Order: sequence, then C-alpha cells, then structure tokens
Amino acid sequence: MRHIKRLIITSGEPAGIGPDLVIQLAQHSHPDELVVACDPELLIQRAKQLDLPLSIERFDPSAEPSPSLARTIKVLPVELRTPVNAGALNSKNAHYVLEMLTLATQGCLDGVFDALVTAPIHKGVINDAGIPFTGHTEFLEALTKTDKVVMMLATEGLKVALATTHLPLRSVPDALTQDLIGEILTTLNTDLVNVFGIEAPHILVAGLNPHAGENGHMGREEIDVIQPVLTALRNQGLHLTGPLPADTLFTPKYLDQCDAVLAMYHDQGLPVLKFKGFGNAVNITLGMPIIRTSVDHGTALDLAGTGQANTSSLKLAIQYAGDMARHKTKSIHESS
Repeated sequence: MRHIKRLIITSGEPAGIGPDLVIQLAQHSHPDELVVACDPELLIQRAKQLDLPLSIERFDPSAEPSPSLARTIKVLPVELRTPVNAGALNSKNAHYVLEMLTLATQGCLDGVFDALVTAPIHKGVINDAGIPFTGHTEFLEALTKTDKVVMMLATEGLKVALATTHLPLRSVPDALTQDLIGEILTTLNTDLVNVFGIEAPHILVAGLNPHAGENGHMGREEIDVIQPVLTALRNQGLHLTGPLPADTLFTPKYLDQCDAVLAMYHDQGLPVLKFKGFGNAVNITLGMPIIRTSVDHGTALDLAGTGQANTSSLKLAIQYAGDMARHKTKSIHESS
C-alpha cells in the first residue's frame, strides 16, 4: 500500500485565481506529492506578480512519489495558447484548460496519479470559444466513460449529494425517476463505504415538494417516485431515512445521526451547505473510476494576481483527495 499519494491538481482558468492558489499553497510543504498541470511560464509570471518565491520542477512519472517541498512545484507542463493577463479572460485559452483536464484525468485512469483535484474554471469563456461545455462534472463523466456520476459537496459535519445538478427548476420533477434516484443512492452508499471508510452509512433523503408532499396533497413525487426506491434499497440493506421535508431535514435532530444527505435538486441542498461552510467546503464527484475533488468557489477574476485569494477550499480539497485515496487503497487491499 503506497502511503504517499500522488495528486494531480489542474490549475483551472489561467486568468483566475487557480494559479495563485497553487503558488500560495506551495509556500508550505505537504506530506503527499502534489503535481500541478499548468504552463510553467504562467506559474513563474504569477509568482513574480504575487512576490512569492517559487522553484519549478518538471514532473517525472518514473520517480517514486515523495512529499512536496516548500516553495517548489512539480509541474505537468501544458502550453498556453496565448499569453495571460490576470483577471482578463481570453477564449483562445479554452482548449488549454480542457487539455489540462484531459491529461490529468487520463493520468488518473492510467494509475500515474491517485486522485484529481481541480481549481476553478470559467464555463462561459469555454462556451465563447465554440466548445459546448456545462461543467467539470459532466466533462469528467464523459472522459471516464461513466454512465452516471454523483455530485456531492462536503464541509465539517455535513455532506450533501444531489439527485439532479445543473437543471432549470421546471425540469427537475421530470428528471427525477426511480431509476435515477436508485442509481444515485447506490453510488453514494458505495463510495461512502469505499472512499470514505464509513461502515453502513446512514443517508437522509429529502422530498421534492414542500412538507415532502404532505401525503400527496402537495405533489405525488414522494409517493410515486421516491418512496418505492427507498423501500427497495432498504430491503437490500441500505440505511435510508426519508423522504423528509427539506426545511426540517437540515437540523441537528437529523444531521447529528446521519453520514450524508441526498437533496433532489441543486438549490435545495447547496445553499444550506454553503451557508454552513462556504470557503471551507469541497466539491466531490462520486461514481467515477477515479477520485476527484474540487473547490467550492469560482475563478474570482477580480482577485487574480492580488495575493488576496483564500486557499482554504483548495487546501481542503487536497486533504480530502489524499484521505479518499488512502481509504480506496485500503478498501481494495482488504477485499483482495
């Protein structure tokens, strides 16, 4: 079992705070090996702008993983398509961003890296380049050839997974099928066991409608769609509670006794989590053959190059990635 994990960090939108964050974090040592996918010249340029010392080493995949040294970044080089000014988006670098993600993901699939950590990207500028793009999660789902991934955010004391992600609210009820909810819950339960090391996880499931439908008087999705799935999965041994009204689910009475929550749509669960831990939360993609974590914030173009970017979320994403990789290795080792 390899104790030191090798994590690949994609530095995100080059005009945003992604390069700043990795440079700021690199001022300190780390027990795992952190490799950054980026144009080395961008890191050198941004480090000068931040007035921070930085040494660049080219990543050597043939070497044994070793802890990261302070003020040093190991780089998986990816060449920018055009020079970057901090804070100024340029759609010519859209392909650069996607190349970073592709190389890093393939490295994880090939076993070169133990986990992927992603700094924030800017969806709009990628679409401006004429590339259809809805987000990291969907892009990685396609790259890894995964049928259905699960988006989960985590902060201290709370994990929230989503049954649907980036959909207009009017589309959510039609998207919620028994097959979808069953698949999401199965994946969530499996990864809570295998990559979080939680034995027999307890999952709370939110209803869709106010008061969880109030016995069908405010909608029948709970009766016709959600409850039958929960009954079937309980018969398979899953520990599930719900469907519960979302306005009372997120209270200590319930949360103190659970390991994760499944919300039916994006703005049902994430406002609560971000109120509790914004800046100290991590975005996790479950169900893929690789481990992927990310920050809980955007590119913050106005902060790029200023030295004011907060590293807390990226630091936590790296911590989660390393811990999840260790749990996964342990789980595989114990089952073999």
